[in-house]
Amino acid sequence: MKKPWGGRFKTSTSKTTESFTESISFDRRLWRYDIEGSIAHAKMLAKQGIISEDDSKRIIEGLKEIANEIEGGRFKFRFDLEDIHMNIETALAKKIGDAAGKLHTARSRNDQIALDLRLYLRDESKDMLSLINRFQKTLLDIASKHINSLMPGYTHMQRAQPVLLSHHLLAYIEMLHRDKDRFKDTLKRINILPLGAGAIAGTTFPIDRMYIAKLLNFDDVTQNSIDSVSDRDFVIEFLSDASILMMHLSRLAEEIVLWSTEEFRFIQLPDAFATGSSAMPQKKNPDIAELVRGKTGRVYGNLFSILTVMKGLPLSYNRDLQEDKPSLFDTIDTLKACLNILNEMLPEIKFNTKRMYETASDGYSTATDIAEYLVKKGLPFRKAHEITGKLVLHCISKNRRLDKLTIKELKKFSPLISDDIYPIMKIEKSLEEKRSTGGTSPVEVKRQIKRIRRILDIENKQ
Repeated sequence: MKKPWGGRFKTSTSKTTESFTESISFDRRLWRYDIEGSIAHAKMLAKQGIISEDDSKRIIEGLKEIANEIEGGRFKFRFDLEDIHMNIETALAKKIGDAAGKLHTARSRNDQIALDLRLYLRDESKDMLSLINRFQKTLLDIASKHINSLMPGYTHMQRAQPVLLSHHLLAYIEMLHRDKDRFKDTLKRINILPLGAGAIAGTTFPIDRMYIAKLLNFDDVTQNSIDSVSDRDFVIEFLSDASILMMHLSRLAEEIVLWSTEEFRFIQLPDAFATGSSAMPQKKNPDIAELVRGKTGRVYGNLFSILTVMKGLPLSYNRDLQEDKPSLFDTIDTLKACLNILNEMLPEIKFNTKRMYETASDGYSTATDIAEYLVKKGLPFRKAHEITGKLVLHCISKNRRLDKLTIKELKKFSPLISDDIYPIMKIEKSLEEKRSTGGTSPVEVKRQIKRIRRILDIENKQ
């Protein structure tokens, strides 16, 4: 097969070289964007008088026919044609003849692939925002059902203070808000048109880049042709955003793993989203959560892969940049798979609220409330903290609960203590009093749920 650059060479490339350098095995997923960009380019060439209106029309009609063939599964991709660009251009030449060769006027595969990637990533970013939104809605629906479900809150993986299960789940929704903000911000830099940069130096043809930008709904055009063809910051940013999102999903997955253990018994996994052991009949394994946790490392690896590819590249375009796409495509596929399966699994999880309540009640989780009680009686916080610490130590040594101590025993630690301390030591009262913005009181959690639902409703309408 004659190469588009074959005029410079005396002999053809070897089969080994063709196999080593091809990208059609993975960049074929860009076909829709390659055709979309080519149609806009053909319209611009005709508008500027660079090619005739007739040739432009024939090119566009041919490209639309190819799009229908690919959509219908009738198009045959050829490895000897290297990439998606040449597969489509060759097919176009077979359909319309020499006019197809005019399509590549005033552009290069360098700015063409940069355009395809940006168009693709723009759509994928919007899809990602929609999936995150859906996942937030899933978490919000679960939280709304557990307004009064108590659980132990943890710091250092030690029981700290009682919180609402709904409050705990809302924490992940806040993480996802930040994830969406990052993807939205990256989208601003994705949505800049690189086409018109040519191979490196621009073009001598009187092109209209802003016209193409308008046709393809880009906000602006790139301002430096060298940077235009060699920039992959937008890919790195997307992969960075994806890595942070996966970190959040992994933290949730880790809690699902922990909560499903016999030691915690906070949740019961649905049979449809668990597996068993080939050797131990009693096992019910949280494989979905474990795989989400494991795939996080894979997404991190993809980010570091492209960072490593980019770190030593001199300006401008280098073939190394072909390696950006496998990492990007794999990350997008992995993210979508994780979000989709978590969206399906979470509503089917049964929460053992009785066990959560008992665990939150056991121990000394209202100790901070006792210290604050003493502060309100006039003690400095540090002194109140010390007294409460001694009180807890006494209970540990006597194997007693705080709320089971008599008033006489309590007064030994501070004469300021009276009968009004007993309600303070109840976890329900502890929760009720946490009314500060973002706190875990039922009143505040209900307010937060309304706030989040309002935000999600607005975003769904945009």
